Amino acid sequence: MRILHTADWHLGDRLGRIDRTDDLRRAVERVAKHCHEQKADVLLVAGDLFSELARPDGLRDTIRHWQDVFHPFLEGGGTILTLTGNHDNESFCQTLVSAMNLASPTVGRPGEVVPPGRLYLAAEPTFLRLEDRERGFPVQFVLMPYPTPARFLRGEGGLKYGSPDEKNKLLVRAWADELQRIRNHEKYDQSAPAVLGAHVHLHGSNVGPSLFRITEEEDVVVQGADLPRQFDYIALGHIHKPQYLGEPHCRYSGSIERMDLGEQADQKGVVLVELGPDGRNSEPEVLPLPATPIYEVTVREPSEDLPRLRTEYANAKNDLVSLQIRYTAGTDNLEDVLRELDRIFPRWYARDWKETGALGPALSTEPGAPGKGFAETVRDYLGQELIQHDETERDAILRIADDLLKDME
Repeated sequence: MRILHTADWHLGDRLGRIDRTDDLRRAVERVAKHCHEQKADVLLVAGDLFSELARPDGLRDTIRHWQDVFHPFLEGGGTILTLTGNHDNESFCQTLVSAMNLASPTVGRPGEVVPPGRLYLAAEPTFLRLEDRERGFPVQFVLMPYPTPARFLRGEGGLKYGSPDEKNKLLVRAWADELQRIRNHEKYDQSAPAVLGAHVHLHGSNVGPSLFRITEEEDVVVQGADLPRQFDYIALGHIHKPQYLGEPHCRYSGSIERMDLGEQADQKGVVLVELGPDGRNSEPEVLPLPATPIYEVTVREPSEDLPRLRTEYANAKNDLVSLQIRYTAGTDNLEDVLRELDRIFPRWYARDWKETGALGPALSTEPGAPGKGFAETVRDYLGQELIQHDETERDAILRIADDLLKDME
């Protein structure tokens, strides 16, 4: 059985002002191409299918895109196994699971062999089996969503905690207990091939520059030292930096695209692993995915830097760029600088500018000349900050500021 492992799709996400839909859909199409070229039997997506920023109409369009892209894979007998991550909307995913269960009400009992040729979404801990299409041997799949109270702390007793740290400790224990409960299930065969799919922060992983929209205090870190001995392959999601932990078959595939500046150096990919009736046939193989360049550009001297940037970044039309701009009032025209940077980097997702003398010493160099007063400084500051806003909106804000300044005077 050939299994393609991926995770952290974040479909419908945004980065600043940039909608990432097209980038992410291209990445999904590349995953589907790998499924076809590698003759994969199973596509395992280890959580964070959707972005928490996705709108309902965007989620609808995403499902339609899935149908179009993976129709040949499913029609050919392939199976897609997915599970929910910390960025997946629990209510939406539970509704999706309920709708799929209505279509197949006899599918879903723990440890059952499920039919191929369809998508399965695990919104709670799930144990199922798939049969190899050619040789008929079963492979066990344990799917563990991100540990949240709604998914793992059952009953009123589990929902009583006095602090985030106490909640995290309860979730760590509940995650381990749930995994052990599945492995003790009467239909779980300790001698048969088994795959764990989990969206979780495993102790000892290399997070990289930052977690993706979650703090260390919020995250749930579970122990996993015994997992490589318990499973033939461990397909992890949540940490976007591709890596393996301890053994090559215990892996984070990483996200399918660079999601923020912290991932600018990451090489994205998916992982292919093949299982036989006795376990892994070979070590997992990483298959590359092209990723959008993302970086930061600092402009210190616009008159010198802009001509250089036009030459150095002549092919940056698709790059994701964070701009840090310094300019000198009276020397540089900020509106012209921003307009030129917009031409060079049309997909800038964040920008910040600062006048080198802003709120500093008086701009006048004549001896005895007075510095700017408070009201003048405020008006100049607002004028620069609102330079890219609609003229009517800018004038209205400036009038309000003038009224407030007059009241203060």
